[in-house]
Amino acid sequence: MALAAIGGRWTTLILRDLAVADGPVSYSALADGLPELSDKVLVERLARLTTDGYVNRESTVGYPTRVHYRISARGRLLRPLLIELYRTGTVLKETDRPDSHGFEGASVSDEVGAGEV
Repeated sequence: MALAAIGGRWTTLILRDLAVADGPVSYSALADGLPELSDKVLVERLARLTTDGYVNRESTVGYPTRVHYRISARGRLLRPLLIELYRTGTVLKETDRPDSHGFEGASVSDEVGAGEV
């Protein structure tokens, strides 16, 4: 279930940006933070994350209508998974070959100190 939640290119980065925000984030702020991401994909990912309950969509009444996104309580449950994915990616990026650190069978958290997404 957790892997299905973060499946799809860009999903983890969208969740990351919403998780570290102090409050609601506008669509344009999300788009500006991920400039390589097309509008079509951002809209699709946000719609799916909203439908699945990982992100809350808030719109204001008035002209123009403003839409903001906020990570939901359900989405915050993914935080440990996102942190571990980040840690693993960092180790893999710094590794020349899979066995160069000699930690086959060890968890990445054994090799990397505490960190934040």
